[in-house]
Amino acid sequence: MSSIDARNVQHIGFILIPEFALMSYASASEPLRAANLLAGREIYRLSTFSPDGAPALSSGGVPVPAAPLPGRGSGLATVFVCAGGSPRDWHYPAVLACLRQLAREGVRIGGISGGPYLLAAAGLLTERDFTIHWEHAPTLLEAFPALSPRQARFVVDGNRITCGGGIAPLDMMHVLISERMGPDFARRVSDWYLHTEVGEPTAPQRGSLAERYGAHHPGLLSVLEKMEETIELPLDRTAMARIAGVTPRHLDRLFAAHLGSTFLDQYRRIRLQHARRLLEQSPLSISEIAIATGFSSGAHFSRAYRNLYGIAPSETRQV
Repeated sequence: MSSIDARNVQHIGFILIPEFALMSYASASEPLRAANLLAGREIYRLSTFSPDGAPALSSGGVPVPAAPLPGRGSGLATVFVCAGGSPRDWHYPAVLACLRQLAREGVRIGGISGGPYLLAAAGLLTERDFTIHWEHAPTLLEAFPALSPRQARFVVDGNRITCGGGIAPLDMMHVLISERMGPDFARRVSDWYLHTEVGEPTAPQRGSLAERYGAHHPGLLSVLEKMEETIELPLDRTAMARIAGVTPRHLDRLFAAHLGSTFLDQYRRIRLQHARRLLEQSPLSISEIAIATGFSSGAHFSRAYRNLYGIAPSETRQV
């Protein structure tokens, strides 16, 4: 532990984007408050900002007092952007300019839940290792095709810190507090929140394929994984059967026995679920989403979407 770090107060900021997830923000900020309490003095100073300086409303409608965006010479050591909801609504040029300025001043920049999307929009994730909440990953990939987020709980890459959100910031803050104050002190902070099992950074954000699909056949799971990876350019049944190491007819039997579905219906469902996330979160047109999810035309996509969800793609976008 550095004696300089232990002696100085470290200023940590949170930029809260309207509709941010309160759990993600609390999971990142509360360990710092507990660290002050356990240290018996202020070792972290917390500041909260919003795009307009007004109280920021969480996704559940809880207001959090906030100040205007930090300017030059703010004294911040680290600033995290917390965002939730839909990336298509995140039009905050002042936030992007603020992040670029802070980065130029050497401030460590972080993103939580959907926050990494705004870091990407500010040009701060180029050639960086990073993650984002799995729900926002498809929209980020469409908006910034040169970037490639990892499905990790959190990623620390030098002066960039990104986290998937939810309760993963508890794991991230354990690492950051340990980095500054030592592992014994960080363990005391985690114990304060009954956080006895600190997750590894590379741990998955979502349940395993077996848990999500209720299936355990290894060949079938390999096909489901490939289906999720090949949404824009779907593979045919014969190619998928080779991946599973079975014949096409046996692959059909696996889908029927383990999922109560057909190969084509399951593949279509996965692609349409992806399409729904893009409709809800991205500014892509319906025809662009059709192409991005492997449909030959907008009309074909609209028919399939209505058959699964009972409404047209345009109606989902209007919600």
